[in-house]
Amino acid sequence: MHQPLHPSLRHLAVLATACGLAAPALAQQNTIKAGAIRYQTNAKTSGITGVGVTPGADADIGSATTALLTYEREVAPRIGVELVLGVPPTIKARGAGSVAFLGEVLSARNLAPTLLVNYHFGDAGDRLRPYVGLGVNYTKFIAKKSPYPWTLHLSDSVGVAVQAGVDYSIDKQWGVFASVAAVQVKSDLVAVGATVLQTTIDFRPVTFAAGVSFKF
Repeated sequence: MHQPLHPSLRHLAVLATACGLAAPALAQQNTIKAGAIRYQTNAKTSGITGVGVTPGADADIGSATTALLTYEREVAPRIGVELVLGVPPTIKARGAGSVAFLGEVLSARNLAPTLLVNYHFGDAGDRLRPYVGLGVNYTKFIAKKSPYPWTLHLSDSVGVAVQAGVDYSIDKQWGVFASVAAVQVKSDLVAVGATVLQTTIDFRPVTFAAGVSFKF
């Protein structure tokens, strides 16, 4: 049965379509950025529950660093639409609280495309241009693994993303950038084995990115 789009994804599709329709009427500038991004989790969980699970069971969620690639298209003076991609980082979780003795309990890679509308301060010819952005993130967890005989399920997440950054132009085409962003990412985890373990993870990631840019 066909499932309706999540409201945030519908808004995302409408925005992308509108930008696409507006594009031919403008002399757009395109920017590709590549670099590294630090995915710093500040996770909280609802605690781990399940038959036979000792009280106080929890998990610590790790952070990761990976490669970043973004594409931004100017759709109006000072306004750009940016698609943020990258190599999915591997996020690991370790037992905590009463189950700390378990060590690493699972790992998963998070595929997390993000679409942002950015406002760039200053003028196109300025070397230094700060910017802020607001958009939507979609996170899907793939390559889920555990050293224990569990079947893992992690629900997808759709949430708001905000960012702030700065671009510095070396010449008309090449430049460097740095940015920081906060993203809403929450997932329900179910691990099925001899018993069924459940928790909700609020990842609350903050990302730090830096790299080079190319305009065309």
